[in-house]
Amino acid sequence: MGIRECTVEKLGVKKTMTSKELANRLRVHTVEMAHYSKESHVASALSICDIVAVLYHDVLRKDPMDAKWEERDRFILSKGHACSTVYAALAETGFFSVDELNTQCQDGSRLSGHITYKNVPGVELSTGSLGHGCCVAAGMALNAKLKGKKYRTFVLVGDGECDEGSVWEMALFAHQYKLGNLTVVVDHNKMQAMGFCKDIADHVNLADKWQAFGWEVIEVDGHDHGQLSMALNKRGTEKPVCVVAHTIKGKGVTFMENNLLWHYRDPQGEDYENALRELRAQ
Repeated sequence: MGIRECTVEKLGVKKTMTSKELANRLRVHTVEMAHYSKESHVASALSICDIVAVLYHDVLRKDPMDAKWEERDRFILSKGHACSTVYAALAETGFFSVDELNTQCQDGSRLSGHITYKNVPGVELSTGSLGHGCCVAAGMALNAKLKGKKYRTFVLVGDGECDEGSVWEMALFAHQYKLGNLTVVVDHNKMQAMGFCKDIADHVNLADKWQAFGWEVIEVDGHDHGQLSMALNKRGTEKPVCVVAHTIKGKGVTFMENNLLWHYRDPQGEDYENALRELRAQ
């Protein structure tokens, strides 16, 4: 089977929809899912909507009609608590019905509160324990290299997740085995569960750290689709690639932005109505 090109039309996204329009749809879905499920982490999911939209609109080779296509690119959400954004992207690109999104965390739903691969087409790995997803992604990239496969592996991690020692063990491993087919995207929103990263475990400069571990590092505005597309389409030669995406936690809903409360709170009542009104006006 030859390499297939996943066009926007083939992925099930309307040709007229831009990646920015897709990102806004993901934000609306994310807020709605948090409302109906009464689940946490809405702000964590909002910060990655632009990254995920560009991946699914412009970068990943996928086939919703054949989710296990051997030559597909692999994508792992290592910060698995932000799963609503990825579920929404899969639904919007034809892997399952958009109508299913608001069943998340309801009795009998296959859409759990942390991302799960079980019976969910398009999901490669169940994640939730931070630092694990990136390690599996490195294994997938090594497998592709050893077998001469052309697919790429992408993994999205949080900056708080970079407190985990396993992230840096993976970074050493990927450099050692010259995994140029591996791209790590760091959602650098500068916040984690208990506060600002600088007050919990100061990263000082994440880009310098990844570069010191032998990676090719690209820093971008994580809400600029042009910068994201250019960085994510960059394939390493022998060095793995790390895209440090500077983002805003809660992006798109002004009263959620940089507000730790929305790591935990679910939008109800006026908060829900105001969030949707703001997003639909964008």
